[in-house]
Amino acid sequence: MLGAHDPDKRIEPASLTKMMTAYVVFQALRDHGVALDTRVTVSTRAWKVAPGSSRMFLEPGKQATIDELLNGLLVQSGNDAAIALAEGVAGSVEAFVARMNQQAGRMGLASTHFSNPHGLPDPQTYSTARDLSMLAARIVRDFPGLAGTYDATRQYTYNRITQPNRNRLLWLDASVDGMKTGHTESAGYSLVATARRASGNVQRRLISVVVGTASDHDRTRQSRELLEWGFRSFETVRLYAGGTPVGSPRIWKGTRSTVPIGFERDTYVTVRPGARIERTLVPASPLVAPLAAGQRVGELEVRVDGEPAWRLPLVALQPVREASWFGRTWDGLRLWLHGLGA
Repeated sequence: MLGAHDPDKRIEPASLTKMMTAYVVFQALRDHGVALDTRVTVSTRAWKVAPGSSRMFLEPGKQATIDELLNGLLVQSGNDAAIALAEGVAGSVEAFVARMNQQAGRMGLASTHFSNPHGLPDPQTYSTARDLSMLAARIVRDFPGLAGTYDATRQYTYNRITQPNRNRLLWLDASVDGMKTGHTESAGYSLVATARRASGNVQRRLISVVVGTASDHDRTRQSRELLEWGFRSFETVRLYAGGTPVGSPRIWKGTRSTVPIGFERDTYVTVRPGARIERTLVPASPLVAPLAAGQRVGELEVRVDGEPAWRLPLVALQPVREASWFGRTWDGLRLWLHGLGA
């Protein structure tokens, strides 16, 4: 996080809730629970949700595809689309909301809870700016193709009604490609924005979270200022290329004595220009075979200008099989002598 003001203050997320709704639907698409052309019959519950609130104007008894509903959810911010998606993916709103909260737990969003898939006011739907930024980062990382398909769409027509995306930054900044607006009378105007710009050979992405402003104009202006400040004041540095060993610690009871460890993908950090970056390898101890490629085996501690900044998980870059009975016994004795006890 490059900068923040009250990032852990509990807020009403309003339609920013739909980011988690989209994430759970994207998971279902990835896991083949549904397909983009899967047709969902619109229920009366979806049609009747909060008259006067944002909607894509679904009609009860008619069918819409998952693709149409995702456009309705993320472009038109339709609360009816959120209900229809929940029912189409999980069978019921309640089952879908349970998935949303389970996913929030897996992501470590400790200050977030959902009671519905659309974000209309409810005391049991709450989050924080920090949690929302983490959720946005996961959407971009885990589903870049799907997220970009919908988040950057400027308008969408359904049932002969065309509605614009409420994220006005899409018209003001060509680097902005998402993500979601939110508004209720009690929550104010909010926007989670993402932007991607090239800097040399590095593609840089920043995420801004602005919540509780007084108007659409304010959330747009503040989001744009935050993104410009971030791109202007920081640079992104590649620490390591994916698949490149950063160390080869000792491994016990295996068919080899060391194992190359590193990162599966290119690893970047964002810092002030000229910052001093220090790295300390902290492998798990002891490392004992068997190990699978991609298995977590330690951390890289990163300090910036002497201050702790990140602890990045390291993985084994190659598998290591167990040694023979004699090799395992011999290493077991040596471990015991070293006081490692494995």
